[in-house]
Amino acid sequence: MKFPLRVHLAITLVWMILALYLIFLYAPQETTMGEVQRIFYIHFPLAMTALLGYFFVFLGSMGYLWKRSQLADDFAHSCAEVGFVFCSGVLVTGPLWAKPVWGIWWTWDARLTSTFILWLLYIAYLMLRAYVTNPGRVEVLAAVVGIIGFVDAIVDYMAIRWWRTQHPQPVIAGGPGSGLDAPMWLTAMISWGALLCLFAYLVRQRLGLAELGRELRGLRRELASGH
Repeated sequence: MKFPLRVHLAITLVWMILALYLIFLYAPQETTMGEVQRIFYIHFPLAMTALLGYFFVFLGSMGYLWKRSQLADDFAHSCAEVGFVFCSGVLVTGPLWAKPVWGIWWTWDARLTSTFILWLLYIAYLMLRAYVTNPGRVEVLAAVVGIIGFVDAIVDYMAIRWWRTQHPQPVIAGGPGSGLDAPMWLTAMISWGALLCLFAYLVRQRLGLAELGRELRGLRRELASGH
């Protein structure tokens, strides 16, 4: 039985409200950065979801190249569109956090730069889908871009570990001294769960639009042929 979209939306809204409560009323103030550190609870989940989105694009792209599955292609396309929104959110919240902490809006930090490249790859993928209209060819080209983009997603995640960056050490698996206090960790995970739930809801809606679009094109062809 398919999970109802209305129930999915209701769960997402409740989860988002809980996350906002934890961010602004439950999580303690960070001693060094102060209140501005609360942006982390939005920035971090956005970043992780954007990276996960490209992983899903990669899976859908591989599925299409292997089986020529229309569902796999629709899944990759939908995840790319939604992932682009989340990646844009990362590039907005990042400078908002950086300005008070570093004193400037942007630095050519390895993590920031690789995230910007990931954002450009999302744009390249979506532009390819919009402007290449040859059936069969556009899906293959988009799948190739999706696979290449996933490589940058890995580089983005590993940037702090591979190069010296202006970011602090990774919060997850960053070695001794890394991590968060229990209330901060709970807030970050609940916030990430809320955004994952939102991501899944938006992808489901986009998949529905893709199916309706195919049905509409089929009706137009029937009308054009006179049947």
